[in-house]
Amino acid sequence: MGIKVDRWIREMARKGMIEPFEERLVRKGVISYGLSSFGYDLRAAPEWKVFTDVYGAVVDPKAFDERAFVTIEADEVLIPPNSFALTRSIEYLRMPENVLGIALGKSTYARCGIVVNVTPLEPGWEGHVTLEISNTTPLPAKVYAGEGIVQIVFFEGDRPEVTYADRRGKYQGQRGVTLPRV
Repeated sequence: MGIKVDRWIREMARKGMIEPFEERLVRKGVISYGLSSFGYDLRAAPEWKVFTDVYGAVVDPKAFDERAFVTIEADEVLIPPNSFALTRSIEYLRMPENVLGIALGKSTYARCGIVVNVTPLEPGWEGHVTLEISNTTPLPAKVYAGEGIVQIVFFEGDRPEVTYADRRGKYQGQRGVTLPRV
């Protein structure tokens, strides 16, 4: 993609790759989000699924038990010590057929022991990004909606023989926080 990555991302955003799209990096008083030098910083939505052991549920990706978490709608959430939460990006992404996105957690959260995991955004995939947030500390950790949580770095290449859309991937077009599917 060369040195002018921000220009390339703006061009892709005009084609509907990221909605809503923030033209500049917003930083004042918030954990930054929007267009950065070599990627785009996504925001967390105010929808949280915080894992709890209150009901004795087992986390099984093949038979997910919704009693494993509590659902919270709020501008901020506390993740219990050594626990986990799910949210989604505010932004809806439409990956071009020749672009792969990799999400990396923001350093502000990483420095607090908060790890954010996202699987690759494959060529042809679209949807809200489900964000997995781990609190690795022995203390409760606060996470904020409407602020940056991960940076997406984009890699452009040749169109793969079969895109995520071509194979009708199980998470295609996901909206909201999406739980595991088999």
